[in-house]
Amino acid sequence: MEAYNTFFGLDSRIVVWIIAQIHLLFAAFVLAVPVFALSVEAIGVKSGDKRMDDLAHELTKLLSSAFSMTAATGGILGFSLFCLYPEFMRYMTNVFNEGMFIYALCFIGEGFCLYFYYYSWDRTQNNKALHIGIGGLLNLFGVTLMMIGNSWTSFMMSPSGIDQETGEFVGTVWEATTNFLWQPLNIHRFIANIVFGGFIVGAYAAVKFMGCKTKEEKAHYDWMGYIGNFVGIGAMIPLPFAGYFLGREVYSASPVMGNIMMGGRFSWTFIVQAILIGILFLGANYYLWAGMERIKGSERYTKYIKYLNGIIVFCFAVWLTPHNLPLTGEERSLIGEQYHIISKYFGVMAAKNAVVNLMILTTFFSFLLYRRSNKFKTVPFTQQQGSGKFIALFVALAFTLFMTVGYGFSILGAHVDVEVKPYLSFISICLFIQAVALIGAVVLTISNKGLIGQWLLFASTAIMAVLIMGIYGFVLMKNANMALRFLSVTQVAMVITCLIMNAVIDAVYYSKAETSEIEWGKMHYRSQFALILLCVLMVMTMGLMGYVRSGLRENWHIYAVLKDTSPWSFTPTLFNMTWVVGLVMVIFFALTSMVFWLSSLTGKKDEAEAH
Repeated sequence: MEAYNTFFGLDSRIVVWIIAQIHLLFAAFVLAVPVFALSVEAIGVKSGDKRMDDLAHELTKLLSSAFSMTAATGGILGFSLFCLYPEFMRYMTNVFNEGMFIYALCFIGEGFCLYFYYYSWDRTQNNKALHIGIGGLLNLFGVTLMMIGNSWTSFMMSPSGIDQETGEFVGTVWEATTNFLWQPLNIHRFIANIVFGGFIVGAYAAVKFMGCKTKEEKAHYDWMGYIGNFVGIGAMIPLPFAGYFLGREVYSASPVMGNIMMGGRFSWTFIVQAILIGILFLGANYYLWAGMERIKGSERYTKYIKYLNGIIVFCFAVWLTPHNLPLTGEERSLIGEQYHIISKYFGVMAAKNAVVNLMILTTFFSFLLYRRSNKFKTVPFTQQQGSGKFIALFVALAFTLFMTVGYGFSILGAHVDVEVKPYLSFISICLFIQAVALIGAVVLTISNKGLIGQWLLFASTAIMAVLIMGIYGFVLMKNANMALRFLSVTQVAMVITCLIMNAVIDAVYYSKAETSEIEWGKMHYRSQFALILLCVLMVMTMGLMGYVRSGLRENWHIYAVLKDTSPWSFTPTLFNMTWVVGLVMVIFFALTSMVFWLSSLTGKKDEAEAH
């Protein structure tokens, strides 16, 4: 049997790459939109808001065509792999044989639940518990499919159950599935898919908004775009943390792969990634700021926009600055060394972690300003009725204290060299200070000073997680490099606890406030182009990260076990990556446009039957 075949003489790796990436994008669509639709439907049932139910139904219309496209591209991918890489697929089917049958059964289950969920919508209006239960089962099948597929990808990067002497697989399917990188990849992909789902719903709403004829339609799709952008931003905020977690685990699984990723041939891909994600943050903030046009009374916050914009642009600039500039010999001689005297400090992880956290804090603050734009004359906390506000505050406090204090004590008990211990003690102290700030914020909120509590928490987090930890990172790089992994997680813990507690305080503080009307539909077309841009950037970022994840194995099908000996086993260049990802993006949006068009035909048919 031939180990490799070609498709009409084309590079088989690029053929599989393009088909696999398109399939993964549609799979992300089919995973994320049902999560989105089910959540919106449940909120509609709880609140009695029919708009939510109508929105969930409209989102579900997109799924039937998208599911068919996912199945079609998945079938083409399967044929491509078995035809072009028969020996590799023989090895994988021997390892995951039972798991592949489970995958097929889950796919059938997902298809049944999806079509039942969509076509039973009107018939189950009086039995929403059943309908929501089917939606929950649909999402369970979708997440299970994602996790099974992730096990195949992560096994190729960190194989388990392998006889180290012979390289043969001697373990079980479960052992191969639960390999070292499986859970980090599950977390990262799930969050990324939710971001993608939110932005693709926003792009769909933007296209429909620009084609609307009536004010009512504009209002509906403006609101729909806001909901999509809200979900996208909400999931995008923790996404860098999930990405860092996955990257750290890649280092732990294989220091060689880790060095290739951040210090070798793939280091420049992360500069490209920084550009894409930086523009994502700018676009998301621009849409929030543009959205203030539709809110009466938002003028009191617009004066802060230029400062927030300045902070994000500064963070963006630091994040995309490389450590090692591509200098000529003459340029290097002019500055006297290989690294620029100033930019060399911006090109290391200590600086980049600091500005990423600052960018996330700034984006969250921007969202809080938008949320407060139509709220006036708050009711003091002590005058609000009900115990729900106390429960929310103390549950949030307990969770955030568990994160900060718990991780602080785990750092103190970490098994590290004696000379590293003093550096870890300082990191723990910073976490305990953050815990005190969390308690202080809750106490101030209960004392009718919630805004002061929020400012205290923002200031504490910015000073500790960004300024002090950012500077301390350079100290650790010089004196205790092993402690850097604890520092990065500490920064993440501080920022996440700040976001959670401030979100709860804001919800409680403004729960009984007077509100002004939001004029849905009063949005300039520029804001809709921003929604489309966010979707385009997310597709490009997913394509880029797919290239990195696959390329880290270099000329291995299964890292350090099964070598790729085909003529195209070399790692593609950045130029190759650029045109392949660009082609994938064009094909995906062409197919997605067809999905949107088909769903609009269904909508017209439903309207005709209603009349």
